[in-house]
Amino acid sequence: MLRRIRFDRLFKSSQILFNRVTTWSPVGAAFNAPQHRRPERLQKNVGLFGVPELSSPAGFQVARREALWEMEFLVKRVCTEPPGVGTVEAFDQLSDSLCKVADLADFIKIAHPDAAFRKAAERTCVDVGTVVEKLNTNVELYQSLKNLLDNKDVLATLDPDTRRVAELLMFDFEISGIHLDEAKRRKAVSLNVKLLDLSHEFLHGSYLPSTVEKRSLPEHIRHCFSLDGNRIQISGLHADSPDELVREAAYRIFLYPNTDLLLCLDELLACRHELAKLVGYESFAHRALKGTMAKTPETVMTFLERLTEKLSNRTAKDFSMMRSWKKKTRSLNADLMPWDHPYLSGVIRAEKCNIEPIQYSPYFSLGACMEGLNMLFSQLLGVSFQAEEPQTGEVWSDEVRKLDCHFTICGGWLKGGGRYQLPVVVLMLSLPPPTSRTPSLLTPCMMENLFHEMGHAMHSMLGQTRYQHVSGTRCATDFAEVPSVLMEFFASDYRVVSQFARHYETGERLPESMVTRLCQSKRICGAADTQLQVFYAALDQVYHGEPQNRTTTDILKDMQGKFYGLPYVHNTAWQLRFSHLVGYGAKYYSYLMSRAVASMVWRHCFLKDPFNRAMGEDYRREMLAHGGGKEPMLMVTEMLQKTPTIEDLVEALVLDPEDFTSSV
Repeated sequence: MLRRIRFDRLFKSSQILFNRVTTWSPVGAAFNAPQHRRPERLQKNVGLFGVPELSSPAGFQVARREALWEMEFLVKRVCTEPPGVGTVEAFDQLSDSLCKVADLADFIKIAHPDAAFRKAAERTCVDVGTVVEKLNTNVELYQSLKNLLDNKDVLATLDPDTRRVAELLMFDFEISGIHLDEAKRRKAVSLNVKLLDLSHEFLHGSYLPSTVEKRSLPEHIRHCFSLDGNRIQISGLHADSPDELVREAAYRIFLYPNTDLLLCLDELLACRHELAKLVGYESFAHRALKGTMAKTPETVMTFLERLTEKLSNRTAKDFSMMRSWKKKTRSLNADLMPWDHPYLSGVIRAEKCNIEPIQYSPYFSLGACMEGLNMLFSQLLGVSFQAEEPQTGEVWSDEVRKLDCHFTICGGWLKGGGRYQLPVVVLMLSLPPPTSRTPSLLTPCMMENLFHEMGHAMHSMLGQTRYQHVSGTRCATDFAEVPSVLMEFFASDYRVVSQFARHYETGERLPESMVTRLCQSKRICGAADTQLQVFYAALDQVYHGEPQNRTTTDILKDMQGKFYGLPYVHNTAWQLRFSHLVGYGAKYYSYLMSRAVASMVWRHCFLKDPFNRAMGEDYRREMLAHGGGKEPMLMVTEMLQKTPTIEDLVEALVLDPEDFTSSV
């Protein structure tokens, strides 16, 4: 079945001429060749994403009003109709009517270049969010769903999909405390409101730069930072700087403890724990992990501890290699410090494997990479891309580039009468702009990231669920990353890469030796890099477990010693820059567990033949089609024909890449 994915990438200059001898397919040309849009003067403005109301910022209020009208009708229907399948369908339609507006507004408020659109979208997000909070505390709505789930005769008539969605909706209700008595319910509402404020405050503070007086730093490194009069702003760790003093200064200053933010984090964690206990869970981590592959914090910690044990020897060797390399630089500090790890691992990879991104970029033009994805999905899944010219007003900018962002604007689901609402997916990536002589040329990391994000997109595009509440990436966090990480394995296999990586001027194929070196470079210091992620995941779990009579910094110091190995730096508070604590609270481990599952799927299903159509169809049917409509571990089990144990997951992460990469 052919699905259409619309990619809009229009260049600013109409004078772009690329000196190339290759011939691009329509998909490749849509991204590599200059685009000439039709004159818009006489064209009707169809509105953003084809939503007529959104031809102007004022349209957001119209869309919001229409969604609220539909919501009122559906709430009345849920509360008056007898319990049955119709109850769940009405709930799902209610969710869809609000999500279509809220998700679109959530995207536009950060992506649109027009401040008026962004402001209107942000106001809509607040308005819809307020409505959702009220619905989550609507006792009559909750009681209607409870009547359905408590009626054994009616429950027996529900199909598995409908029953699962009903149970998920009930879970959403109960984590808000709606099942509690009046006093406790008011307390839960109060805690939820407080959590929203604290989350916003912490997230905002985690990105703020640190400032010091200019005289605090040696004169010869001041130019490496942003100057603001007599003060210097440091907005990151400068981990790639070859100057050790710059890295150390950035680390110590950027991570210097902020008293107000420390108190905010303390309050955030305490508030989460109090709410979790109020609604019946041992801890926030227990509440957060319900319905995931891991299921419990105990499983997560066992996974992280065993992974640390398995990696210990290789991690020690990696750190030893970094220390030896550091000695060659005649550093004044012989100890390996946290600010050395990212820099030295990158330098060692580049020098040992002769990896220079500039050597690869000519082979990874954006058009070539899109052709590669089109080819892969066509052979593997029977899905093709088709480039279309956007209609007037349908897109928000001539160029859209943002790092590591995937938004599902509208999820797919089966509507009444057998009609299917096709999903709309946007990829946002930060990519180099084209020049007058070259298309956008990607580094190997950018190419891999494009494949990763396309894994998310295809999860949404190929989901075929009956209910939008569980469509696409609306699933357990530790399962949601599996399709995206799996795509990274395809992006590292020469049999796949050789099909599309060609020089934008000569058409020459990327030599196999260059892909081999690239794959070998990923093995270098790989154990230490993985161990750093284990440390972050363990810290996240402890923060969200049973409260301890210690500061968050004392906990960090302890976890860093147990799960990382490099020394804690006095008077630093890395946890204040751990922004994932907001969106991924108690779930940071998901990246590691998803990578383990993706590794198992790759080896079991695609290692022998990455274009195996039968396996591709199995993957689509067993893992992509269900979204969150099935238990995540059940989907993995049916794909692998076995249920992975913790030992299996650990082994999948510690296996040397050479053991399961085919021709490279």
